[in-house]
Formats: sequence, structure tokens, C-alpha cells
Amino acid sequence: MALHLQRDLDQLKKDLLQLGYQVESAINNAIIALFERRPALAPKIFIEEQFINQKEVQIEENCLKMLALHQPVAADLRFIVVVLKVNNDLERMGDLACNITQRALFLAANKAIPFPPQFSQTMATRISIMVRDSLKSLVALDASLARGVIAMDDEVDEVNRQMYVELPALMKTDTSTVEAAVSLLSTSRYLERIADLATNIAEEVVFMIEGEVVRHQSIVTEKAH
Repeated sequence: MALHLQRDLDQLKKDLLQLGYQVESAINNAIIALFERRPALAPKIFIEEQFINQKEVQIEENCLKMLALHQPVAADLRFIVVVLKVNNDLERMGDLACNITQRALFLAANKAIPFPPQFSQTMATRISIMVRDSLKSLVALDASLARGVIAMDDEVDEVNRQMYVELPALMKTDTSTVEAAVSLLSTSRYLERIADLATNIAEEVVFMIEGEVVRHQSIVTEKAH
């Protein structure tokens, strides 16, 4: 029984990495489609999202089978439960990549407006790193790497907040940019949400390894002050 469980756990890690790779690819392609105005990438991203949906269902089914057949305990049980949560977060990232792609198609079909540099550089780069490192931290059981992901989320949040300052200002000075700017604000929110989901994964990793709940620490700290 133990050998069969270990075999299934190893396969589960491989499946999760495969899903994670596809999600990372979809997000990166969506970012390229947005910033480089390349609508031709859209069909590839939509196909990737279909694969992501199928893989998410497969992983969930396998997790439930493992729980029923092997009745794992302790670390193995925690890992499977965390995979179930991460699996769902990754599928939602795939949906957000499609949302970004839809906005990229609209923006590419209209007059270009300037991207704030912190949006096109800082935010895009940080999100790619966060998605990759959150998965690596889970498979490698690396709490330090997971905490690094959590730390980056504040930076992404700040860029998103700044977008809601700069783009409304642009719309006031040039009303012809309103539709494009609104689409760009939506895109910023989608990217910020991807960062939140990567942070969720990292927080689950910290909890699984160290037993520490870090999900609501920042909220508690803010209320304390």
C-alpha cells in the first residue's frame, strides 16, 4: 500500500507540474499578446485554457481516488489536500489568462495608449516569477521560496493601485483614450488577481511545511495598528 501511495504521489506531482507549466505558458503568452499587440497569439492561449480545464478535472479525480483508496495520513494527507486547493487556483489563473487575452484583442484593434512603465515592466515580470516560484515551492517543499512569493504580492498590489491613479488622469486629459484605458484597468485587475492566486499557493505551502497560517497576517497587523 505504501509503495502504491508513493507512486501515485509522484505521479500527482508530475501532473501538477504539467498543469502549472501550461498555466505559466498561457499567462506569459497573454502578457506578450497584450504588451506587444500580438492578437495572433489568442488561439494558442484559448487552446491552452482548454487543456488546463481538462487537466484540472483529471487531477481532482486522482486526488479523490487517492484519498479513498490509500486513506493517507499526516504529511501525505496534507499534501493531497493542498494539491486540491492549488489545482483550483491554477484553473482560475487559466481563466484569467483568457480574460487578459480578450482585453489584448480589444486593445490591439484600437489606437495604442501608453502603458505606465511599472505596469509593463514590474508587474508583468513579478507575476511570471510568482507563478513559477509558487509551484516550485510546492513540489520542492521550500517554505523560503514560498515566502519570497508572498513578499512580492505587495509590490504587485501597489502597481495595480497606481494604475487606478494614472489611467483615470489620462482619461480626463484625453477622452479618446477612455475605452482603451478602461480595458487596461481591467487587465491590471486580472494580473493582480493572478498574483493573489500565486500568493494563495505559497501560503498553503508555508502552512503545509511549517504549520503556520500566514493567510490573514497582514489584515490582522493592519487592524492592530
